[in-house]
Amino acid sequence: MPNLIKLQTNDWVLQDADPISTWQTPQDWTAGQPLVLTGAAEPELQYAQASAIAIEFSAFTDGRGLSLAVLLRTRLGYSGELRAIGGVHEDVLHYMARCGFDAIELADDRDINVALSVMTPYSGLYQSSVTNPDPAFRRVHRGA
Repeated sequence: MPNLIKLQTNDWVLQDADPISTWQTPQDWTAGQPLVLTGAAEPELQYAQASAIAIEFSAFTDGRGLSLAVLLRTRLGYSGELRAIGGVHEDVLHYMARCGFDAIELADDRDINVALSVMTPYSGLYQSSVTNPDPAFRRVHRGA
């Protein structure tokens, strides 16, 4: 069973993962149920009614799921659980968090301690993101 790290009160913690069999594909999905999408999926307005959304990464090098997460959070205003599953690697966890994922499944062969240590590697960031939409120049008060 994969490991699940989840954002709780601004801290990433290890939790038991829900079985993926409870998730529904867009063809079988109805509003209020958990939904699983591929990274190639187009964001649909009705997806904002899902109880949770999992985005499946087909490979470590496939970044389409990151773009989809940003669109779900910003364009559709989705505020429920957004989970990354599949080809998830520690090197991109920080970016996943900045794109709006608040739950990430890691395969059993991934090091959970490394994963938790890389979630918040910096104390401050210059760029805006889903989790912090204001860039640094708007967050810092400068005296005249």
